[in-house]
Amino acid sequence: MINNKKNIAILGSTGSIGTQALEVIKGNTDLFTVFMLTAQSNADLLVQQALKFAPRYAIICDSSKYLYVKQALAHTDVNVLAGIEAIIDTVTHPDIHMVLTAMVGFAGLEPTIAAIQAGKDIALANKETLVVAGELVTGLAKKHGVKILPVDSEHSAIFQCLAGEEGNAVEKIILTASGGPFRGKNLDFLTSVTKEDALKHPNWVMGAKITIDSASLMNKGLEVIEAKWLFDLNASQIDVIVHPQSIIHSLVQFEDGSLKAQMGLPDMKLPIQYALSYPKRLKNNFKRFDFINYPHLTFEKPDKNTFRNLDLAFEALRQGGNMPCIINAANEVAVAGFLNKNIGFLAISTVIEQCMQQIAYKKHPALADYLNTDKETRIFAQNLIQKMPLQALQF
Repeated sequence: MINNKKNIAILGSTGSIGTQALEVIKGNTDLFTVFMLTAQSNADLLVQQALKFAPRYAIICDSSKYLYVKQALAHTDVNVLAGIEAIIDTVTHPDIHMVLTAMVGFAGLEPTIAAIQAGKDIALANKETLVVAGELVTGLAKKHGVKILPVDSEHSAIFQCLAGEEGNAVEKIILTASGGPFRGKNLDFLTSVTKEDALKHPNWVMGAKITIDSASLMNKGLEVIEAKWLFDLNASQIDVIVHPQSIIHSLVQFEDGSLKAQMGLPDMKLPIQYALSYPKRLKNNFKRFDFINYPHLTFEKPDKNTFRNLDLAFEALRQGGNMPCIINAANEVAVAGFLNKNIGFLAISTVIEQCMQQIAYKKHPALADYLNTDKETRIFAQNLIQKMPLQALQF
């Protein structure tokens, strides 16, 4: 009997996207097999997942947790490895059909490149891969005949709206944003918001880093840059609108003025499932949207004066080169600083802007340049945070 199941490698299986992907796979065991699971440091959950799904490989990035995972899975057939290099090597395994990249931040870049070079289709939840090195990554995907299928709800929406529209020119795309927990708040209010305040997203259940990015609108800024590479657009063809209900996930406007939107409840399992099963749509029992429960869908302009990160991201997109890499690294350090209560919420934008001004700009970077830019920016941003005046440390 021929096994037509698709072997899936999940990079970042213990995070929000990874755990929901496993729920999707659990509901479709006739179609998908978990081949590889990876986690940064959540050894307990990785062990639980490996015991339940019996992957060929389980990899823990934090090498100090290796023996714990190894011993916990010693009675199974799961191969336990440790470190980022193990992920980069194993993701090229010939039996893998698709790689779901759900690692957080810059760490996802090299494993994704390795998977593409090995001819693996990518279900992309790690937007930073395209933010940092979009030209390089999309060029490699084209060279190796690899599909990059978006998992972000906004980009999945655009992808779905474009289905069947080959040859029809796109005038612009409109990415929707919930506005996060601080929608409508002013600068005075934001000077004293806490980590706990920022983590209370009104619509989505996500990891800490992406939730803070949503609160600062940097998540939308990163999505703007990601959209440029996914859909071959320029900055003038990408717009952002705040839609607090998060029902319309994004829209495409064609050159005849027609708009297509993809709608649904805010549930990441749907775009995950669509990416894994593309081009088929799989039947599921996910909760359905009912217009009667949402009689009013509203829209408003983003407040770019209060939430400066969105404009910083657009500026990085317009400059190109390694500038998006700079803002991504600066943002990761600044968000970590905020989560660790070392800087205030508004200082996140200050750190990013100063890094954009101070880190050396390269118009045509290679992979080594991206790696060096990321390292240099992180060092500069860390030093900047340590030297910040006390007023920037409000949390």
